[in-house]
Amino acid sequence: MSDMKQTPLFALHQELGGKMVPFAGYSMPVQYPLGVKKEHEHTRRACGLFDVSHMGQLMVTGPAPAKAMETLVTADVVGLAEGGQRYALFTNSEGGILDDLMIVNQGDSLYVVVNAACKDQDLALLRTGLGANHDVEVLDRGLLALQGPDAATVMQRLCPAACDLVFMEHDRFEVMGNEIWISRSGYTGEDGFEISVPSEATEALARWFVDQPEVEPIGLGARDSLRLEAGLCLYGHDIDTTTTPVEASLSWAVGKPRRVGGEREAGFPGADRVLHQLQAKDHRRRRVGLLGEGRAPVREGAKLFDADDQMVGQVTSGSFGPSVGAPVAMAYVVVEAAEKGATLYADVRGKRLPMVITPMPFVPANYHRG
Repeated sequence: MSDMKQTPLFALHQELGGKMVPFAGYSMPVQYPLGVKKEHEHTRRACGLFDVSHMGQLMVTGPAPAKAMETLVTADVVGLAEGGQRYALFTNSEGGILDDLMIVNQGDSLYVVVNAACKDQDLALLRTGLGANHDVEVLDRGLLALQGPDAATVMQRLCPAACDLVFMEHDRFEVMGNEIWISRSGYTGEDGFEISVPSEATEALARWFVDQPEVEPIGLGARDSLRLEAGLCLYGHDIDTTTTPVEASLSWAVGKPRRVGGEREAGFPGADRVLHQLQAKDHRRRRVGLLGEGRAPVREGAKLFDADDQMVGQVTSGSFGPSVGAPVAMAYVVVEAAEKGATLYADVRGKRLPMVITPMPFVPANYHRG
């Protein structure tokens, strides 16, 4: 893995016994000695620390950056209050999803976090799409995620003021002599914080966190099972350029002002198709959650059949859900077969395993909404 990029925590991961694997061009820990299942359970029960420094952190400046950003994403960015954070989607001319991202209104600028595997294309998209009047800076900062029911207890010791944030709020704080940016957010379904810190200060902050009695370091394996139980998409698996926001059951990511009759209707790439699907509801497939029996996981790529042995869909993410106590999956299924409570059959090495279409998230969300 000598050609892999490293985050500022590479040495710490090795010191903590992290099993390093290639991920999105980086050498990242898939698990620690605790193991994926126990890391997952610890995060749900107490608190986990995740290194997400491989994500792309960008700053957009220029005249009316929110208005300019709306030419590229589905979200209501203009209506985002200062200090607010919002989930958004980059779309192409066909309405397919190029990436999902987070946008923070920092007043005169937008702080944007994009997926690691897409950050080069996203940077090019922003620089081309926003034009010469806007600057898109790549930030040299680490990014940590502190997740779990004890996250606020831990944060209270480090930065009490950050505990006043509610879900999807963001602010800047002075901690350990550095300006750190904290949002009340994450990708596990639990309460928690995402913390952007100057690159050179990342290791010291991470060490402080893992020294807290509630905190364990958590790898990519548990991050994946946690986000799956929370019903959250992984780009390149559950969403990609072949899926529209409506097909992906992400219609809520199309802001109300951007919809038909809204004050800033359309204006993003592929809007005609996306808004038509929203209005006419004539899309042919839909992302659904599936809950299985027993303990055998149903993995990505498994084909799904109805009771008449007709293929009706395919799994895009699947695992055993430690908190659910059963196999969980996401899949795209033809609309006619996508009814809540319907039983489909996943083909796993020639054996048909029953799975029931189940609302997501599979575990209750514990976001701190105040």
